[in-house]
Amino acid sequence: MELNTTHYALPGDARAVIGSELRRSRRVGKLRLLGTTLVLATLSTAAQAQGVNALPIKAGDTAWMLAAAALVMFMTPGLALFYGGMVRAKNVLGTIMQSFVALAVITFVWIMWGYSLAFGPDFHHVIGNLSWFGLQGVGLNPNPNYNPTVPHEAFMIYQMMFAIITPALISGAVAERIKFKTYVVFLVLWSTFIYCPLVHCVWGAGGFLKEMGVLDFAGAVIHISSGTSALVLAWMLGKRHMEEGEMMRPHNLTMTLIGTAMLWFGWFGFNAGSAGAANAQAVNAFVATHISAAIAALTWIFLDWKIYGKPTVLGAATGAVAGLVGITPGAGYVSPMSAVVIGIVVSLICFYAVTLKNKFGYDDTLDVFGVHGVGGIWGAIAAGIFATYMGRGLIAGNPYQLWVQFVAVVVTAGYAMFVTWLIAVILDHTMGLRVEHEQETLGLDQSQHGESGYEMFEPSMQ
Repeated sequence: MELNTTHYALPGDARAVIGSELRRSRRVGKLRLLGTTLVLATLSTAAQAQGVNALPIKAGDTAWMLAAAALVMFMTPGLALFYGGMVRAKNVLGTIMQSFVALAVITFVWIMWGYSLAFGPDFHHVIGNLSWFGLQGVGLNPNPNYNPTVPHEAFMIYQMMFAIITPALISGAVAERIKFKTYVVFLVLWSTFIYCPLVHCVWGAGGFLKEMGVLDFAGAVIHISSGTSALVLAWMLGKRHMEEGEMMRPHNLTMTLIGTAMLWFGWFGFNAGSAGAANAQAVNAFVATHISAAIAALTWIFLDWKIYGKPTVLGAATGAVAGLVGITPGAGYVSPMSAVVIGIVVSLICFYAVTLKNKFGYDDTLDVFGVHGVGGIWGAIAAGIFATYMGRGLIAGNPYQLWVQFVAVVVTAGYAMFVTWLIAVILDHTMGLRVEHEQETLGLDQSQHGESGYEMFEPSMQ
């Protein structure tokens, strides 16, 4: 019997012993199948006693998770362009930088303590402990609590990309007026004290919302937490200053549409990758994601056409993102036709939610709460209504699931808003949240970075 031990996460000495035994058996012809099985079982038990998982690593699943991680990473530059095109020209670099810097800052946080707090061994069902600080114990063997067929590091790097884009989403609500150095500190504090605990509660082994049975395939915790936190920050920062005759219109919708396409493309990794394997649920999530985005974009276009008389590019882009947000919590659990309904409804409610800032007087620059906050809340509730695949919602005869989803929404939004307010108060009294009036008038590109997104050159004198 030929046994390939390279697909098993056994220590090197264990593989060497197995190989030696098999070679010896071929020489003497005495070791039978039963004996080989006993050797493997003994070595596997010994390996597990040493803290090593003897779980099979599947190449296809690993390849998919690495590809999905790359797709989710691509979303953050996409978000940078999506946001960058919607601000005034004098703030384009500052806005792009707020997303780009998250790639660096959150990577450091995640590998040092963030991953351990989010997914590490459970501490009172609300957070992980610090036993995985600096990725200690996070190696190339699978972790049976998460993705049991891929190396633990592959799961870690995939989740890192979620951790990066989530606080970057908040930047859209405070664009054009927040201090860059304060924003960097905010990224560290928000990801540590808000994102990591919420992730553990919803996705971490032992988290209380996970144990309640919450359905959150790829991010109600991401969109609700970032959207509601954005609302708090926008309210605390106040409205942007506008000079006489100045318009607040997007300066480059071409850039925004390119960013939308990058987000849409990357979102397949965001949702389908959350299946944790190249399997049927990943296919279901992939299909549902695309359908919801397309239907929501179409719905928003029709709303623009009916109410304002013309279909707008900004509306199409915003609708697509709203559809992606709305489907995310239930992407792995709902049918294609349910994705159609979710896409239509999320577009309708987000279309009107973005007008709330005019009614209530807060300046959510790029409608983070109106799209991600409101869309995420609807998505979480929709998962409790429409789930029929690997989970049962209201229409499948399980009304309790809707209650669990409601609890998750309240906990996530309430905790994120309160702690965001607390962090913002501390930062405002120590570093200051907002740039000076003169700096805001000049633009964040020049005042915060000493650069300009669009250099003007004099004509050649030749």
